[in-house]
Formats: sequence, C-alpha cells, structure tokens
Amino acid sequence: MTGPKSATLKLLEYGDYECPSCGDSYVEVNNAIQELGKNLIFVFRNFPLKDIHPDAYNAALAAEAAALQNKFWEMYNLLFQNQTRLSEEDLFNYAGQNGLDMTRFRRDIQSQALASKIEADIERGLKSGVSGTPSFYINGEKFEGDWENGGLIQYLKRVL
Repeated sequence: MTGPKSATLKLLEYGDYECPSCGDSYVEVNNAIQELGKNLIFVFRNFPLKDIHPDAYNAALAAEAAALQNKFWEMYNLLFQNQTRLSEEDLFNYAGQNGLDMTRFRRDIQSQALASKIEADIERGLKSGVSGTPSFYINGEKFEGDWENGGLIQYLKRVL
C-alpha cells in the first residue's frame, strides 16, 4: 500500500500486470494519487489472469520479490510501463534496474511463500466478487462505475 494510513479514502485494486485495461487504470490510479494526495491510500492486490496473460503470474512474483527488498512500487511501475515486455529475462532486467540483490531476487521469485501470497490475493478477490481486471473497491465497497477518462477521480472526490 502507498499513502497515509489515516487517509479518508481507501482505494483497492485487483490487477494483472499484463492486462491492457490495467495498464490504462495504472494511469488513472496515478492521477488519483497525485490529485488526492494525503486523502488517499492505495492498495494493489495481484489477480493475474493466467489463462489469457501468460506472463502476468511471473510478473506478480517479481513484484512481490521486489517488495521483500522494499522496492515493490519501483517494480510495479516498471511492470506497468513495460506491459508488453514481461518475459523472465525482462523481469530480471527490471530487478537489476531497481538495484535489487539479484541472488536474493532469484531465490525469492521461486519461493513457495510468494506463490502462496499471490494465490491468497486471488482467493480474496474471488470471495469479494472479482471476475476480471481491473476491479476496484473504495472504502470496502465494490466500485461499479466508469473508472476511465477521469471517472475514478471524480467518484473519489464525491466520496471525499
């Protein structure tokens, strides 16, 4: 999560690093973070759609491995900025760009603990009604509105 824990608004996204719509929502979420500042806390949970996005699961593992070295958001940004380049080689290149300990990253990306964390995110999403990505929840309630073209920010401002 990013943002102050005391924020009035909590925005949760279930997303997939290879999903084109999630790439679009990445821009919208960043705009919301910039515009709402201290009023917003943002939480990202992994929901890789493995059947249609073959590199999404490994990208999620890379993000979580980076998180173990306090570089989640840096990896998150690189993954969304390079959605069409998520091969194993690309993921290791991004880890290097982020200055990660590569021996640790190589070990962590293969760990059962990280795979279990991603599976837990998927399970939580399914229990919450996620059927596709991106899926947003605002202050615990599923957001069913149009998040595109500033719709998410407009809705968040109304809730605020």
